[in-house]
Amino acid sequence: MAEEFDLEALVHLEQTFYDAGYTDGFAHGRIHGLIEGRALGREKGFEIWEEIGFYEGFATTWQAIYAKHGHNDQRAVHHIKHLLDLISQFPQVNPSTAAIASGATEEIDISKLQRQIRSRYKALCASLGVKPTLRAVDLNPPKKMVCKVWISGNQYGNWKTMQKDRQCKD
Repeated sequence: MAEEFDLEALVHLEQTFYDAGYTDGFAHGRIHGLIEGRALGREKGFEIWEEIGFYEGFATTWQAIYAKHGHNDQRAVHHIKHLLDLISQFPQVNPSTAAIASGATEEIDISKLQRQIRSRYKALCASLGVKPTLRAVDLNPPKKMVCKVWISGNQYGNWKTMQKDRQCKD
């Protein structure tokens, strides 16, 4: 009976369970990390392209206005062309890690390119005499809205501010 009982295994019992739990937790965390990383990447990618798309639309609109009306402001035209050129350099797909590792695609500094685009946009706005602005879309609108409601309790009536769960109707 003494041969069947391994005292060495009993001494390292806590470490054995710790190692097994760590291995299982690491594999589980890797799966959830990939899922969460993709969701975060999709959200941030949308935010970046919302901004870049705004700049592209702004530049394209002013380019069309200048072409239609025949304006000859070379500085603004130069800023428009340069801004559109920078936007065309911005990556539209996420390169695979294998393509980057093999050297098939060069790595682009996205934050540097984004700063250059913002700077060129501000320079274009200055040359056009337009205040630079970007209003991001609110992806999570508030659930409660404040409304003013007419209360006709007395002869004069009055306005009362209240919150509603649904959108206020006129």
